[in-house]
Amino acid sequence: MNLPRQLLTAFLVIVVLTVLTGLVYPLAMTGIAQALFPGRADGSLVHDNKGNTVGSSLIGQNFAGPQYFHPRPSAAGSNGYDATSSGASNLGPTNQKLINAVAERAAAYRKENGLAADVPVPVDAVTASASGLDPDISLANADLQVARVSAARRISPDAVRALVKEHTHGRTLGIFGEPRVNVLELNMALDDVAETLQ
Repeated sequence: MNLPRQLLTAFLVIVVLTVLTGLVYPLAMTGIAQALFPGRADGSLVHDNKGNTVGSSLIGQNFAGPQYFHPRPSAAGSNGYDATSSGASNLGPTNQKLINAVAERAAAYRKENGLAADVPVPVDAVTASASGLDPDISLANADLQVARVSAARRISPDAVRALVKEHTHGRTLGIFGEPRVNVLELNMALDDVAETLQ
């Protein structure tokens, strides 16, 4: 048994595998991704009319004004929407803290959107997603916000609904998930419409 030779062989295997899996493979995958899907490989960044990066279509942001569609609540970070603290609250459905938070969010949602106390509120309007950074809302959630956004922007509800429809994404691969609306893209489209009306 030649211990020095075995140690040298083990060391060389580590070096070769480190180079292959730590350098060659990541560089090859990055190159392929950049060639085939450059926008996605760079983070699906969204730019405004002036070319400034305003966010990513994959990461939710907080929009609070009445003229904007509001995203799902976020449990990421102390103030929410913190991409460096992505994660859910991990509170179970019988947890009183979660029950109270959902009740408060439902009441606030109804109030800000001028809804009666008995109007059902979409679940994505009162609960955070697993990541806390979901960029999309359901069609039901968007529909209940149309009247508020329309009034705040002085745009007809039909025009706002048309923008919602234009920014609605179908089921992934036609079978997974539900149709959804990307909040950042929709709010940017609303800002573009507002600029053209000025």
